Amino acid sequence: MNLFPKHIRLFGAKVLVDEFIQKPHKPGAEKELAGFLKEWYAPAGFIEVKTSGSTGTPKIIRLKKEFVAESAQRTLHFFQLKKNDRILHCLPIKYIAGKLMIVRALLGELDLHLVEPSTDFAFLKKERFRFAAMVPNQVAKILKAESQPGELLKNIEQLLIGGSAIPASLENALQQFSPPCFSSYGMTETATHIALRKINGAGADDWYHCLEDINVNLSTEGCLQIFMPGLPEQPLKTTDLAELKDEKTFRILGRSDNVIISGGIKLSPEQIEKRLEPVIAEPFLISSLPHESLGEQLVLVVEGKESKVVRNQIKKICLQYLKKYQQPRQIVFASEIPGNENGKINRRKYLL
Repeated sequence: MNLFPKHIRLFGAKVLVDEFIQKPHKPGAEKELAGFLKEWYAPAGFIEVKTSGSTGTPKIIRLKKEFVAESAQRTLHFFQLKKNDRILHCLPIKYIAGKLMIVRALLGELDLHLVEPSTDFAFLKKERFRFAAMVPNQVAKILKAESQPGELLKNIEQLLIGGSAIPASLENALQQFSPPCFSSYGMTETATHIALRKINGAGADDWYHCLEDINVNLSTEGCLQIFMPGLPEQPLKTTDLAELKDEKTFRILGRSDNVIISGGIKLSPEQIEKRLEPVIAEPFLISSLPHESLGEQLVLVVEGKESKVVRNQIKKICLQYLKKYQQPRQIVFASEIPGNENGKINRRKYLL
């Protein structure tokens, strides 16, 4: 496997990597591409990557280039990507998912089409791509922009969605489209996804399936542990509460560090949110506040202006869809539900 080919195919043209790195670039995606290529082709045997910070302070970690390349090869193999296939890159390059799109293009000799993450995707009316990776907010933007269902999305033959959990409303909306869509599970430490879940069409299910050479099990706390070639420590311990079908198949229940203990009962905010997502239109999250007798009390935070009508509607929804011990004791309003560029809710940033 040649980790450092002389050329990269960009917008249909074969470009010398050295020349591209040396060229002046305006601020934006192409300048970030040049910066990453410079790091990838540097003598060091690793790249430095910034974690998303969704579960704490963002940090810089080092990943061996061979480890990153193996991750790229797994994706190339799973999606059967071939030389000169057109792939759409619309992710921030500073995060691992954006970097891996570039490595896949290099190793697979793919035709990389780079756009700003904030694009409106109007070009999908005329252009077709073999593969694309997006965060849920970008997919939702595409569906909202379509004048007819599938007008834009049909021009992506295979779509990988990651960075955060896919809202139930979005997953339901994707059921009517024929291009296969996959939800990914992974993290910066694993150089993106280690498992995929098909969310529409034939073979769709609720379970993630590990890619080749990767296995999982559960810790004594019920959290997912990952075994894969190249990890500095085996297993890699996560804080994701999971259910296993076997050593290759699992589903995520929530994060152990998000668990709220109210009256001695452990509650997963993610599981409660999943129940409410299809029936609450406003952006929201489940949080908590201290309580004198319960220890913690559940609080439902709604994005938007204070509204008695919305509050009463949500109270009725909660009574209908949640069990007695899952009922929020307060409903509060916030100007914004904070998140990061990957679309993940930043629970630590939101402090009641």
